[in-house]
Amino acid sequence: MNSKKSFRILQVVGAMNRGGTETLLMNIYRTIDREKVQFDFISYSDQEAHYDEEIRKLGGRVIKLSKTNSIKEIYKVIKKYGPYEVVHSHTLFHCGIANVAAYLAGVKVRISHAHTTLDNSESFYRKTYIRLMRPIIKAFSTNLLACSNAAGSYLFGEQTLIKEKYSYFPNAIDYSIFLQNHLAEVKKFKIEEGFGRSIIIGHIGTFKEAKNHFFLLQIIKSLLNKDPSIKLLLVGDGDLRKQVEEKANQEGLLENIRFVGIRDDISTMLHSMDAFVFPSLYEGLGLVLLEAQASGIPCIVSESIQPEADLNIGLVSSLSLTDGPDVWADKIVEVASNKEKNIKKIIDGFENNGYSLTEAITKLMNIYKLKAGDKHEKYINRLL
Repeated sequence: MNSKKSFRILQVVGAMNRGGTETLLMNIYRTIDREKVQFDFISYSDQEAHYDEEIRKLGGRVIKLSKTNSIKEIYKVIKKYGPYEVVHSHTLFHCGIANVAAYLAGVKVRISHAHTTLDNSESFYRKTYIRLMRPIIKAFSTNLLACSNAAGSYLFGEQTLIKEKYSYFPNAIDYSIFLQNHLAEVKKFKIEEGFGRSIIIGHIGTFKEAKNHFFLLQIIKSLLNKDPSIKLLLVGDGDLRKQVEEKANQEGLLENIRFVGIRDDISTMLHSMDAFVFPSLYEGLGLVLLEAQASGIPCIVSESIQPEADLNIGLVSSLSLTDGPDVWADKIVEVASNKEKNIKKIIDGFENNGYSLTEAITKLMNIYKLKAGDKHEKYINRLL
């Protein structure tokens, strides 16, 4: 690949670890024609992130920065590694910093992308920062995107949702990866983890406050009163993992919980589950919920999950966190193992709700004012 002939897009992220936003970007990045369009990534972590090596192999650059509020640093990156056709920022209110830098550097397409509905915004400093950054984001961005209208309202303000530059941009996955149950891999995994014939309740997500892992422990404790053989499968890693493990140990739950860390075989993880539980305190959308539905797994989610994430194919049940763990446990028992095996129904759910990866790439490239390229066209033809 001759990178000098490629249109280059600068993606501004926190770090390219496995998460909803990062997985969305990688789904798109793997599929576009990278001989014509290339992504670089600004990262604010000095640690090697999960996707960094793959990005480099695909021809992208991971540019590590340290000063999150430095317009000058981003400006220098654009001048050094550009020219960039687009700067696409995914860093909440920090998007304003990135797009001021992009404006000063002469980048014509500057995108702020909302991915969450809440922030640690209780402190006076943080509230002041939000009040300052919101108008800056709107002034210096040419496009405002959001994975749900609630996320867009939070980052840009409710009135912005009726403005011309705002657009709802559904998260997208290559759902074909999750449609087939690879029985051999699932059986091997269950044997390795000693699951036997147990009902498996699963969750995939970073161990952080928003994902509400401690409530999951309360749920499994209640479930064990109904069936002592039930297992909880926790996929992911993060700052709170050690605390969750310690709490599980204190409650005598470790025998029934498997902490398997970050996995690349998410399809196998999902098809190992009898129910997917997602009790988040807040979410922009919840891309893993789309993956769970693509796998045909019944999902029990909190009221914080945006309605846009439900494909309306009968797999999602919503409960309030105030209902308590016993109500959640009852619902899990009710729906567990009621998997959707009609693949056409699942595909129709994705296509009818705009979650097709092909549709997302076409829409994004139109925003970028670029052509998706030959590889994208071949991908579309393969799916058709």
